[in-house]
Amino acid sequence: MANHSKETPMMQQYFAIKDQYPDAFLFYRIGDFYELFYDDAIKGSQMLELTLTSRNKSVTDPVPMCGVPHHAVQSYIDILVDKGYKVAICEQMEDPRLAKGMVKRAVIQLVTPGTQMPDSPGKRQDNNFLTAVDELGGQYHFAYTDLSTGEVRVTTLASTDDVRNEMLALQTKEVVVPPDLPDDLAQALKPLNILQSAQDLPENTAEVSYVRQDAANAGQKQVLARLVGYLLATQKRALAHLQKATVYAPSQFLQMDHDAQVNLELTSARRDGKKRGSLLWVMDETRTAMGGRLLKQWLERPLLSAKTIKARQDKVAALVDDYFQRSSLQDQLTKVYDLERLAGRIALGSANGRDLLQLKASLEQVPGIMATLQQLHSESFTSFVKAMDPVPEVAELIGRAIVDDPPISVTEGNVIRDGYNDQLDQYRDTMHHSKRWIANLEAQERKVTGIHNLKIGYNKVFGYYIEITRANLDKVPAGRYERKQTLTNAERFITPDLKDQERLVLEAEEHSTALEYTLFTTVRGEIQKEIPRIQQLAAQLAALDVLQGFAVIAEQYHYVRPAFVEHQQDLHIVNGRHPVVEKVLGPNQYVPNSVTMNQDTDVLLITGPNMSGKSTYMRQLALSVIMAQVGSYVPAEQAQMPLFDHIFTRIGAADDLLSGNSTFMVEMMEANDALIHATPRSLILFDEIGRGTATYDGMALAQAIIEYIHNRVHAKTLFSTHYHELTQLADTLPKLKNVHVGAAEENGQLVFLHKVEPGPADKSYGIHVAKLAGLPNAVLQRADVILQQLEGKKRVVPTPPEPAAETKPAPAAAPAVAEAGGDQQLALFQPQTVALTDSTEQFIVDALKDLDIGHLTPIQLMNQVDAWQQKLRREAKKKAAAAEK
Repeated sequence: MANHSKETPMMQQYFAIKDQYPDAFLFYRIGDFYELFYDDAIKGSQMLELTLTSRNKSVTDPVPMCGVPHHAVQSYIDILVDKGYKVAICEQMEDPRLAKGMVKRAVIQLVTPGTQMPDSPGKRQDNNFLTAVDELGGQYHFAYTDLSTGEVRVTTLASTDDVRNEMLALQTKEVVVPPDLPDDLAQALKPLNILQSAQDLPENTAEVSYVRQDAANAGQKQVLARLVGYLLATQKRALAHLQKATVYAPSQFLQMDHDAQVNLELTSARRDGKKRGSLLWVMDETRTAMGGRLLKQWLERPLLSAKTIKARQDKVAALVDDYFQRSSLQDQLTKVYDLERLAGRIALGSANGRDLLQLKASLEQVPGIMATLQQLHSESFTSFVKAMDPVPEVAELIGRAIVDDPPISVTEGNVIRDGYNDQLDQYRDTMHHSKRWIANLEAQERKVTGIHNLKIGYNKVFGYYIEITRANLDKVPAGRYERKQTLTNAERFITPDLKDQERLVLEAEEHSTALEYTLFTTVRGEIQKEIPRIQQLAAQLAALDVLQGFAVIAEQYHYVRPAFVEHQQDLHIVNGRHPVVEKVLGPNQYVPNSVTMNQDTDVLLITGPNMSGKSTYMRQLALSVIMAQVGSYVPAEQAQMPLFDHIFTRIGAADDLLSGNSTFMVEMMEANDALIHATPRSLILFDEIGRGTATYDGMALAQAIIEYIHNRVHAKTLFSTHYHELTQLADTLPKLKNVHVGAAEENGQLVFLHKVEPGPADKSYGIHVAKLAGLPNAVLQRADVILQQLEGKKRVVPTPPEPAAETKPAPAAAPAVAEAGGDQQLALFQPQTVALTDSTEQFIVDALKDLDIGHLTPIQLMNQVDAWQQKLRREAKKKAAAAEK
């Protein structure tokens, strides 16, 4: 600890406290301000845009300082915590007017990124999870909590990769770790850039014992103790709202790693990270903040239990079938406040009178909600309603105790209702009669003195006074009043009777205010005892809110109830749609597509041009699976599917700069994860595997991966590719089928049909897509020439010195084959060898031999013949010109 003996007593106190919180900004209360000093002030003034000043400016080395008003401190704390810093709030622990010597101060709370209470309107549907990780017995034990709601979860994981995935999925900002963090965990956590807070194991407090009583093993008990110990150390108050930890295993749910959730845009759009454009955006028709949070949790952890899914579906069906009762429920739920966070504020002692009224208003909706559910023509809600507890005692207590319009502060009175407490009523009666006495005194003095504008006033400095304007001072009888204060235009006086009455009023007000605060905290304490019941009710109302939202989107977007086939791997979706794209496009604009993969089909090989909709088709299936396994209806005319245990994705191009991995390395790592961990009950989405390397390398890897999945994994797999050669695998792999996304050429322009059809695509249309992107004509023309030469020859033709003349696409010839020998690669498939020749006629003859007329439309065939004719005419003109020379 640094030597600060030469500092003033106040600064010595500051340093003694600051030394306990070296990694936090110390907000040090002085009067009506929170002050920051030294480095805290320098950094804080920059981040909070405060004026940096100094203490003891006359000395050689003045102390940097800046401050914020106490009533506005929360917004400044939020800014620092949002940036990843901790803030220690140091309060005055006694009244400065009554203190003897230095005012006692102490840190009453340490606000950290993981313990911040998200209360702004834009964050009420978000959880803020504080996580903890520990290693014991060769396993990793992981726990997390949301301080604002009190929910706690714990699990045991097999690897640091699993720990990383859980932390990323929870979007945690802070992780509690042991002071001696093992090296393997340290290496795994370092790239995540998440605040690490070391915490020793605490004593076995009541909170620790309660939270970890259902833990499955010693490691889980240890990580829960560390997590709760950190909460107690930072919050410095009782945590009565913490719930018993729920033990979970990721394998209990449909598993998706963080990258898969990002690729599928479950809860946020990849483009900007916002909710709009995600599946959550489509499905969120919730009416409460707690319902919104629960929906997000359901989407991130779909179910594996057909029984539980069916129970949810039955409730959704009942709500879909009864529009009027559903509308009543929506109106009632709209009036329900965030019970989870209200319970948290009550437990933490931060709830005010308005919070209690919100709790009362919410509880008063419950009997009506129960009655509405009983009117549904379904048995699915019978047990649900029986388990619903409206906690009537709490609503009744709040109604008796709290006024209808309480102030924000609970320490300044006017919170408790008349008639609730006899002593408080007596104090109020005294104040009421005193005010009446003062009014009578004012009338009496006006009559005695004849001064009609004489008035009796009050302020906190001088108390009660009689005020007379200077123009009327000569009317005051001598010796009647005692002068108290002189103003510019008036004099203020006092009388012994008025002074006695003032004492009575001030004593009554002081005692009344103190008693009100005591009564309020007592009421809050009584409600605190019922927090478990309130939390149970909150969980039911949140689930009901999510389910009614499922019914809303089912009706609004014409979704259907999916059926599950538990003992076979039949997947059959008729005219499925992508829910997000459909919502963006509007009604009847999306082109639906079916997916059929029975027990005889494991792999769909998808070909077609870029931008035609291959990725959309793949994502649409995955989103339908997720929607089905959370209990929702799905966007289709009919849906039957198995229960999937895992979804693997390899979609899009992205590198991992933090780990030093290239785009292709990331692609191979994600592919490897699927090949190792997928089962016959998994769903794999592979988009353009192999494109990050040389053509033949990529094609070889793609074929090997397809064969491995087909022959060993047997997972349902959608594999999109531009390697047309791979479509020949359908001849040798019986459970692989070719499909393609249709496109057509009209007047030389590419038209996307967005329709998935059986069989392989005829060609890639890459140059057509480049044309749509606006590439220069010279580039497109040269690419067209090179394409024709590559399709007709075995080697790439060097770039000519002059720009190529305008050409049209060459025929879809057989794939090019590398020359044997040297460093050249062998093609995966051996097409008929085409002899090298400079003869245009020979080129056309060879191309004609390989032309697949069965896969060409009449217009495509006519365009091809036209291209050959023009090529022959250009060659004839060249020969004629050469002959003339």
